[in-house]
Amino acid sequence: MHTFGYRANAVVTFAVSILALICCMASLSDNFNSQSPTAQVKVLDIFWFQRQPNGDDELGLSLNITADLQSLFTWNTKQVFVFVAVEYETPKNSVNQISLWDGIILSKEDSKFSIQTRNKYRFVDEGSNLRGKEYNFTMHWHVMPKTGKIFVDKIVMSGYCLPRDYLR
Repeated sequence: MHTFGYRANAVVTFAVSILALICCMASLSDNFNSQSPTAQVKVLDIFWFQRQPNGDDELGLSLNITADLQSLFTWNTKQVFVFVAVEYETPKNSVNQISLWDGIILSKEDSKFSIQTRNKYRFVDEGSNLRGKEYNFTMHWHVMPKTGKIFVDKIVMSGYCLPRDYLR
């Protein structure tokens, strides 16, 4: 006859196997979701653009960020981490990326938004490379599911240029 421990082990093993199968099916079902998010970033104002005493350039921006990320939400989505970064090239580095704003979206209802904000994080370049520099805004998002792997993607918005002279 089988002991109580042997029977409990069989039940728990069977339950965990079924749970793992359901998690795999849930994760695979997200591959059939078609995602079509949209985003737009506008610079409303550059309220300072200066060279610091150590020689670095620093900017202060006012931004209008509009996005519709509702298509990222499925029944398996726990939350979406989203951030806006500025990307540009310098003679030293082919890619410079500075995060200006970020947020965590917990529900589909909150995933369509339009906000006006200042850069949340400092926009500083090591050296005086920013005057007249062309740059891109990039909205990145990380979809964090309840089960399965994290999905990462972005939208690049190009065609922006910084002033040629410092502002105070």
